[in-house]
Amino acid sequence: MSDLLETLQQEGVDPALLEAVQQYRTAHALPDALRPRIPSPAFTYYGKQVWEQALAALLCGENLLLAGGKATGKNVLAENLAAAFGRPAWDISFHVNMDAASLIGMDTFADGQVVFRPGPVYRCAQCGGFGVLDEINMAKNEALAVLHAVLDFRRAIDVPGYDRIPLAEETRFIATMNYGYAGTRELNEALTSRFVVIQMPTITQDDLEKLLRTQFPDLASKYVRQFALLFLDLQKKCDSAEISTKALDLRGMHINCCTNRSCDRKVSTNCKNNTPRNRADSHGKRHGDYDRRHQGCNGTVLEEKSPYT
Repeated sequence: MSDLLETLQQEGVDPALLEAVQQYRTAHALPDALRPRIPSPAFTYYGKQVWEQALAALLCGENLLLAGGKATGKNVLAENLAAAFGRPAWDISFHVNMDAASLIGMDTFADGQVVFRPGPVYRCAQCGGFGVLDEINMAKNEALAVLHAVLDFRRAIDVPGYDRIPLAEETRFIATMNYGYAGTRELNEALTSRFVVIQMPTITQDDLEKLLRTQFPDLASKYVRQFALLFLDLQKKCDSAEISTKALDLRGMHINCCTNRSCDRKVSTNCKNNTPRNRADSHGKRHGDYDRRHQGCNGTVLEEKSPYT
C-alpha cells in the first residue's frame, strides 16, 4: 500500500474504498515510460467525506467537477487522487483563448510533412491517465463542446481527418472551477451533467492543524492552534463582510509562513556569524579590533570600548 493510502487509512477513510483502489492499481499496470507522470504530492488533502465521495465516483468510472472558493484544495485533491490511483496526470490550464485544437491536438510540420501533434486530452485518453481540467469555466463554452463525447457514455475522440480514438478504460477527468471570480463564466448545463459535482468545503480547524503539523513538524503545538484559530477568525470576518475576501487565502498564508521561516533561519545564521571578528565598519576595519576615541569636554582624550566587544 502506498504512503498516501496509508495516510488515508489513518484518517478513517472507508477501508472498502481503499481496498478497491489498491485492486485498481494492481489490475491496471503502468508502463515504465509513464511513471514519471505520476504526481508526487507536496501536500495531502485532509477531509474524510470529500475523499470518500471522490474515490467512490472515480471507481464507478465517473468524472469529477470540484467546485468551490479559492484555496479550498481543489488542485491538491486532484493531484492526490491521481497519486492514490497510481495514474499519470496531465494538467490542462484553461483560459479564454482555449480552443479545441489546444485540447485534442493539431496539425504540424515534421520532416517535411504534415503530421498530427496530439494534445493533452488526446494523450490522456491514449495512456489511461487522469486529466486535470484546471479552471474549466475560464474557457468559452464553444471550445468545451469538443469534450462532450469524451466525458459521456461514448468515451471517444473523433479527430477530423484522422481516426476515432476510444478512451482507455482507466482514463478519468477531474475538473476544477471557482465561482464569481474575474474571467469565469457559467458552465454549459450539458457539460456539467457529465460530471459528478463535489462542492469543496473550507478547511476545518482539525484538518488545518494536521496540514500545519505535516508541513512544519518543528512548530510548537500552541502556535499550530493559534495559526488555525487566526485563519478561522479571518474566515468568519470575510463571511460577515467585515473585511475583504482578499485577506482570506490559505495558499498565501502558507507562502508567508515558509518565507518567514526562511528569513528566521537566515537571521539566526547571521547572528551566529556576527561576532566581533566578522563585523567590519564602513572603512574596512573590524569592530572589536580597535577602540573608539572621543575628545572629552576638558580636552582629554577618552577611550571607549566598542559596544560590539
